[in-house]
Amino acid sequence: MTDVGIVSYGVYIPKYRIKVSDISSLWGKNSKDIEKSLGVTEKSVPGFDEDTVTLAYEASSIALKKAKITPSQIELCLVGSESHPYAVNPTSTIVAEFLGVGRNYLAADLEFACKAGTAGIILAAGLISSRQITFGLVIGSDTAQAKPHDVLEYTAAAAACALVLGNSKNKCVAKIIDFTSYSSDTPDFWRRDGVPYPTHGGRFTGEPAYFTHVEGAAKRLMEKTKRSPSDFDYCVFHMPNGKFPREIAKRLRFTEKQLAPSLMIDYIGNPYSASSLLGLSAVLDIAKPGQKIFMVSYGSGAGSDGFVIETTENLAKQEKNYSTLNILKNKKYISYPEYLKFTQKI
Repeated sequence: MTDVGIVSYGVYIPKYRIKVSDISSLWGKNSKDIEKSLGVTEKSVPGFDEDTVTLAYEASSIALKKAKITPSQIELCLVGSESHPYAVNPTSTIVAEFLGVGRNYLAADLEFACKAGTAGIILAAGLISSRQITFGLVIGSDTAQAKPHDVLEYTAAAAACALVLGNSKNKCVAKIIDFTSYSSDTPDFWRRDGVPYPTHGGRFTGEPAYFTHVEGAAKRLMEKTKRSPSDFDYCVFHMPNGKFPREIAKRLRFTEKQLAPSLMIDYIGNPYSASSLLGLSAVLDIAKPGQKIFMVSYGSGAGSDGFVIETTENLAKQEKNYSTLNILKNKKYISYPEYLKFTQKI
């Protein structure tokens, strides 16, 4: 058992949405076939003045308010993303500067496709456990890239989730009981330097990539903690589309009831590094003290991080005004030309 916990969490989702049917109709595709194949009906879109930095800042501001600590108490800021605005110039220092963190902190940008945020949790846990820092801010934020007319265009979304981590004695809403990782050189998805859009291996992204790594991390963590699916109240899996998390939950023998609250893919698509963290936030919004959560992220390239998390009595005291479902209610649909403009494709 670790002595690290989640002090608070914050979520930001842009209000703009585009329907899958609006994208598919332009390209002459049958929207019902696309929706059935991917299990997605609409996705979130960043505004023309929003990027990974602004999304991360909004989510972090909420997390700090809920934590009831001052920005100067943050000693670590990690931002996981695959859409950092700058190739050279860290997202983490920009976010920390606008939050008012000060100067005495460690900053770093992380990249590992959609699991960069959960990798940050593990790194922060090490520094907190060794008592090098007291509070760390870990963010998963993305304005996911997708080439027009590519299958990714139907799911690549935008959102951010920020976690304030600290010693489990610091009024944490949830304790991180244990974690593990499972990695390999499996190039199912990549984007070379200077290339604006990623390339993917199509169906290769399924069995040898997503399912192998998520299942590998999940089974290793259950063996490590001597727990089985029935020991958990909720489960969270990375959501590249609507089918994969449902299929992996079924393979691992988790129930639909355990999985359903985490399925943010049904509302906003896949915001890459924020995906599994948003699922966790949605679960924490409704969980009760003393409940256990099983979470496994996934990042192409490829790897998965698994976590066993247990909620505490402090969760009931966490402010509910910023719940994930409340944020989802604020939405505005845009046309495909507006989508192209907002994502700077035209």
